[in-house]
Amino acid sequence: MARTKTEKQKIEAISQELIEMTSEFCDQHLDEDYKQLAEKLILKMKRKRQVPFLRGRVNTWAAAIVYALGQINFLFDRSFEPYVAAGDIPKYFGVSQSTVGQKAKAIRDMFDLHYWHPEFATQRMRDSDPYKDLVMIDGLIVPINMLAPEVQEELRRRGIV
Repeated sequence: MARTKTEKQKIEAISQELIEMTSEFCDQHLDEDYKQLAEKLILKMKRKRQVPFLRGRVNTWAAAIVYALGQINFLFDRSFEPYVAAGDIPKYFGVSQSTVGQKAKAIRDMFDLHYWHPEFATQRMRDSDPYKDLVMIDGLIVPINMLAPEVQEELRRRGIV
């Protein structure tokens, strides 16, 4: 069913507010990589048939977006940079940690977000991906450097590796 002009305006207004809120948090506590990923996730969410952030508080969704990205990029692990404690995100946005956790899970499930997700991993995570140099050929996992140079080039051209 096509959206009305009013619905489109509401979605646009809320998505812009979410982008501003997450950008402010990322500027203060994280980095440009997280800021870009949060915006990308918000834009992807607003294209869903059932736009999730039309229901619920905007600050809860903003916190959940950052939280979901943090979960798949080891944001809460002190050995990674940047680092933020899990409780700092809900506290910053003034929302309950359990609510943020539930919304973050809904976001992760909605987009099948996982560690080393090709679209939503930070650059640091992509660089440390243990599978980045492996491909599957006829059911066999093979290091890319074992393939012929022209095959490697074709895989890179297609964006597979």
